[in-house]
Amino acid sequence: MADGARSDHPAVQEQLNRLSLLSPGRDVLGLERISIVMERLGNPHLTLPPVFHVAGTNGKGSTCAFLRAAIEAEGLKAHVYSSPHLVRFNERIRLAGSLIEDEYLAGLLARVLDCNEDISPSFFEATTAVAMLAFAETPADACILEVGLGGRLDATNIVQQPVATGMAALGIDHKEFLLSPEEGAPTEPMVRIAWEKAGIAKAGSPLLTQKYSADMAEAVSHHAAVTGAPYLPRGEQWDAVIYDNQLHYCDDSGKMALPLPALPGEHQADNAALAIAMLRHQATLHISEAAFRAAMGWAKWPARLQKLSPGPLRDLLPDDTELWLDGGHNVNAGKALAAHFNSYEETSIHVVIAMLANKDPAAIIAPLQSKIASIAVVPIEGHATHSAHDFEQVASAISSADNIETAMTDVAKRAPKTVLVVGSLYLAGTVLNANGQVPN
Repeated sequence: MADGARSDHPAVQEQLNRLSLLSPGRDVLGLERISIVMERLGNPHLTLPPVFHVAGTNGKGSTCAFLRAAIEAEGLKAHVYSSPHLVRFNERIRLAGSLIEDEYLAGLLARVLDCNEDISPSFFEATTAVAMLAFAETPADACILEVGLGGRLDATNIVQQPVATGMAALGIDHKEFLLSPEEGAPTEPMVRIAWEKAGIAKAGSPLLTQKYSADMAEAVSHHAAVTGAPYLPRGEQWDAVIYDNQLHYCDDSGKMALPLPALPGEHQADNAALAIAMLRHQATLHISEAAFRAAMGWAKWPARLQKLSPGPLRDLLPDDTELWLDGGHNVNAGKALAAHFNSYEETSIHVVIAMLANKDPAAIIAPLQSKIASIAVVPIEGHATHSAHDFEQVASAISSADNIETAMTDVAKRAPKTVLVVGSLYLAGTVLNANGQVPN
């Protein structure tokens, strides 16, 4: 599916328009084009600050948020490259703590496109090149890169010597790209996913991972061994558990008892633990226990179990209604939502949902089914999505609305205690923009 962006800044929009004309209009995997792009730009990826590279199906963005929070709590500066953006393209590139400025962004886009028109880089490849240029030209103490899709063939994998790599929770997503037949690749789907993500491993750089099934772990271990990356899975060289309302982390260097993350959801403790492990198994930056402690409360990651504040959209609902937003759209996300809302009453949650046509509605609805009172299905502008009819096999009390504002107005008539907007990060961006909560 084509990616894209709009900007209120004319110079940025001019370059984004150029990119949309050049781009193949679909996700493209492979390092051939990004290698050419980097060479033409003077190989900025070779002069980045110390790199932390994170892959995963779910949780990689939150892991990056915890990495950034811990680094900044130590008084250091970090660049961050993440995707997708929710409202503004600038969200993808954070320079030493602040989102990239429009004028600088426009100039970088022009530099990348001016010398690469003949090879038609994809949207993500061009964006990655812009980020690499910005990171190489702006002083900082660390650089955090979130994989866009997969790992092995993702454009971010152009980096050569990260100080640590990490793999968050794994699940099946983007099957059309990550499960296509390839000689020498595992054929079992989850093992193949693990193998693809482990492709970010680099010689001499520790690879920290969450716990996986034995066959998945074996695929990761083999990939690491062939690459020459020290393999440090959770449960062996490091581990973390929740008890007494704290996150207890341990590794060969010692133990820490930390506050639980302020980010909602028990799964965020897993993401925080992975970030801690990555930072404690590299020797370039020193991060103190005090910084890890602060990071538990500092880390922010919009549209991931985010409870919305008062605003134009939230105010369409009764004053005592909880309005939650989550961009989740796969099985892991559905399970995380079910765990978070486990203590809520049966049939107490009114769901407003939009899902891209290539996603499975049951992934989100089935784990929450007993909690759902009603479902309102909305479209996503510019994208093919599931209709209300497609949800009939997994839920009842289904309606449709033309937009998010209409859906909120309709659900408000039911005097809801809880409303959950879910199913797509595109929808999440629309909601944040409508409620005046643009990420910054």
